[in-house]
Amino acid sequence: MTTPNEVDLDRHVYGNPSASVTVVEYGDFECPYCAAAAPELRKLVDGSDGSIRLVFRHFPIFTIHPYALTAALAAEASGELFWEMHDLLLTHQMELTDVHLRAYAARIGAGEVTGTAVQRFRPAVVADYTSGAELGVRGTPALFVDGRVYRGRVSFPALRSAVRPQS
Repeated sequence: MTTPNEVDLDRHVYGNPSASVTVVEYGDFECPYCAAAAPELRKLVDGSDGSIRLVFRHFPIFTIHPYALTAALAAEASGELFWEMHDLLLTHQMELTDVHLRAYAARIGAGEVTGTAVQRFRPAVVADYTSGAELGVRGTPALFVDGRVYRGRVSFPALRSAVRPQS
């Protein structure tokens, strides 16, 4: 079994894996602010001509979001279809029961995403959560631009300004 220290924290990359700028998002699939941030982050990466990549890390706030952890496990279990599951989960935040998660998996062609079979993905979610906690993450979405905490509105113009090289 993989231990949290062996988990690649950059396993969920959207955009050019070798981009010169990295935006790391700590997110929760039940967080409405994460749902609102997702299209802004995609727009930032898609309009960067390969110079910006987005790395998603799980930070399920299960104390207020009862399905956050199972949704994170389902996303992990989706493997190479992670981003497709990511989008479905954020789009359907009010429908994250096991029945819904299985339906989303079937829609994108993923395998089993619920039950005891997906518990093997727990170390990856724990590793993400732990790394966020160590960085002081308390809420979501929490963003870091090349290791610097991003503070501000999660909008395309504000994000674009944050990733411009500092003179």
